[in-house]
Amino acid sequence: MPYTPELKELIKAVERTRLERLALKKRGGEFPLMSLQERERMLQYHPDYKEEGRRALSVGPSKGYRVAHEFADILEAWGRVAPDKVDLAVVTMETDVLVIGGGGTGTSAALLAEESGARVIIATKLRHGDANTMMAEGGIQAATKIDKDSPYFHYLDVMGGGHFKCDPELVYVLVTQAPSVIEWLERLGMMFDKFPDGRIKSIHGGGTSRKRMLSAGDITGAEIMRTIRDEARNRQNITVIEFSPVVELILNEHGQCAGALLYNLETEEYFIIKARAVIMATGGCGRLHVQGFMTTNHYGATADGLVLGYRAGVELSLLHTVQYHPTGAVYPEQAEGLLITEKFRGSGANLVNINGEQFVNEREPRDIESSCCIRECLERGMGVPTPTGKLGVWLDSPIIDLLWGEGYVRREFPGKFILFKRYGIDISKEPMLIYPTLHYQNGGLKVKADGTTSVPGLYAGGEVTGGVHGENRLMGNSLLDILVFGRIAGKNAALYAKEEARDGKLTIEHVRKFHRELEAVGIPRNRISPMLLPDYTEPSVRKRQLTSRYAGTLR
Repeated sequence: MPYTPELKELIKAVERTRLERLALKKRGGEFPLMSLQERERMLQYHPDYKEEGRRALSVGPSKGYRVAHEFADILEAWGRVAPDKVDLAVVTMETDVLVIGGGGTGTSAALLAEESGARVIIATKLRHGDANTMMAEGGIQAATKIDKDSPYFHYLDVMGGGHFKCDPELVYVLVTQAPSVIEWLERLGMMFDKFPDGRIKSIHGGGTSRKRMLSAGDITGAEIMRTIRDEARNRQNITVIEFSPVVELILNEHGQCAGALLYNLETEEYFIIKARAVIMATGGCGRLHVQGFMTTNHYGATADGLVLGYRAGVELSLLHTVQYHPTGAVYPEQAEGLLITEKFRGSGANLVNINGEQFVNEREPRDIESSCCIRECLERGMGVPTPTGKLGVWLDSPIIDLLWGEGYVRREFPGKFILFKRYGIDISKEPMLIYPTLHYQNGGLKVKADGTTSVPGLYAGGEVTGGVHGENRLMGNSLLDILVFGRIAGKNAALYAKEEARDGKLTIEHVRKFHRELEAVGIPRNRISPMLLPDYTEPSVRKRQLTSRYAGTLR
């Protein structure tokens, strides 16, 4: 819907200050960046720093670790399948490498595993490509301009942005392999934004000291997914199984990960895939709505991989922190939570309050940017009220056309321009109303730089893992993360399947053991995970949410 008369009146305050802010930019000036001390103080407004939102885990390999209640609820939960009901002798399919998840991590892992000589199965909960990768908009970081940038500067930006809590070895691998990932994508046919002479365009992102953000309009993730999904679908030794989430990992008598138990959402039947190596690539957690926030994430982002890996014995890393993207749409209501890419701010859009005042530099790291927006709305009383009673601040997108020429917004942000146009809002003429939205799972399963976990034969990469981003991820490093570590996991899993995997009796004894821990601490039996899909119906009309017990078929 178009802006209401009341909101149109409030937009006039943004227009009154726009020319002054534009003049400052053209003089090479900017709103001052915060000092480290100011940033530390600002983080008190960030949801991650509210202790009442967390509790200590009472079971599992990370027992005692404090995480958000929403994470604790799914980690301290009973399996969907009663172990005694599973016939491990009935194997439906066998493969060298089983990839769990069909997003950017899983698909890139499958490609490298196949290139390394493995037979690969990608098992995905929804359709191949239904993933947070598709939702990523602004760009991918890579130090490709060696005359002005290098992995050295990229490394420092990542470490600083993550509050120096990142795993240094993971960061080193991330930044040093970034240029080769861009080369790989181009070789596969990805269409980056380029100048007429063929050079790839680059811009700043929040927390970056150099312009190294490479993009494809405002649909960078979708373009990456298109490229690698098409490639995977044309590989003879990659099989894709859709609408089949994994509900439990299967080990063998040697303690190696040897497959998984899956549930077919269409036929309502369980089945087993046996594998010589398994790659966890299930992505993030947005649909848990941590601390009640709206989310940018796709419908299947319910942190299933955390549950599966944790039950099998993999420790957690940095799961006490999640990322709230500073700019999620809060109006119109139909688009609530929708990601408004950081590329807008990288191109010059300001965040301004109800009085049209800029209150933060647009290139601060995401946790600082989000904290400033929350403070502006909840403490300073400078938020813009929506018709439904929510609060937001303005993202002044029209200033971009004044900076770079008329038509720039429409050309560089086609996805958002078209979407808002459907609601009667021209974002090249009117600002967007935004508020922080749950965007990324900074922490996850603990992994090494070669993609291995503490469970032999179980590899992991991408958003399901923790360590590379520390306590705060910088823009453009998620798309880089999934490709760098997806490729590493795929290559090493194929090698493991060929040289180290051993045949042995299949078992899910680890699930029985975990259930005994749950029983000992009194976890109620009606708490079931993995969630698989969120349920947004009212309790009075809520139906059975997929399966809560093993029964073969539910029909």
